[in-house]
Formats: sequence, C-alpha cells, structure tokens
Amino acid sequence: QVQLVESGGGLVQAGGSLRLSCAASGGTLSTYAMGWFRQAPGKDRDFVAAISWGGGRTSYADPVKGRFTISRDNAKNTVYLQMNSLKPEDTAVYSCAAKRKGWATAPYDYDYWGQGTQVTVSS
Repeated sequence: QVQLVESGGGLVQAGGSLRLSCAASGGTLSTYAMGWFRQAPGKDRDFVAAISWGGGRTSYADPVKGRFTISRDNAKNTVYLQMNSLKPEDTAVYSCAAKRKGWATAPYDYDYWGQGTQVTVSS
C-alpha cells in the first residue's frame, strides 16, 4: 500500500510562491500517474494538476495554468507542485494522489491519497 505525505504548505502573501512536495513510501511511484487536488472550506475537492508516470504528459486546471507546474522525480519517489503568482483564491488544503493505471483528472479515479497540506494566501 502506498502512503503519501505532503509538505511545503504555509502562509504566503499574494504574488508569492510555494513549492509543495509529495513523498511516497510503501511502494514506488514510477508506475503511477500522480495528481494534485485542492479543497477550500465549504467547497468540493477540485483538480489542480496531473502528471503521467514518466512525466511526459501533464494537465492543469484552467485557474492555475501558467502559474503552477507539476513535476516528479521517480528516483526520489516524490512529486512536486511549484506554485507561483499565488492569489487569495488559491487558499485551500492541497492533497496529492496516486493512480495505479491510466490517466485521470477526476478525484474518484485515484487510488491513494495523502492527508493534505494547508496553503493560505493573504491579500
């Protein structure tokens, strides 16, 4: 069973940057597609970004295109989310997820989840 642990969240001013990390244990991520999702208080969990097992394919939600970058280092069993030009509306709990086979951007298609890390962007 894969365990995922996110880190790198925190409080940042609007316009600032954060880099989130998602470290895996209990298995290798090299055969999993990976995704980042976020959930603001009182809202549904939303797709943010996804990356294929080899890193050759990525996808982003429209609100973060051009500002966020997903990447992975399979040798370190870690996935990253670089977030630039942060806005107050980016405030949410960010979670990473792993999908055993194929490709997906819907949360229900993912098999393993981390606990999440809080990102708060002040105006």
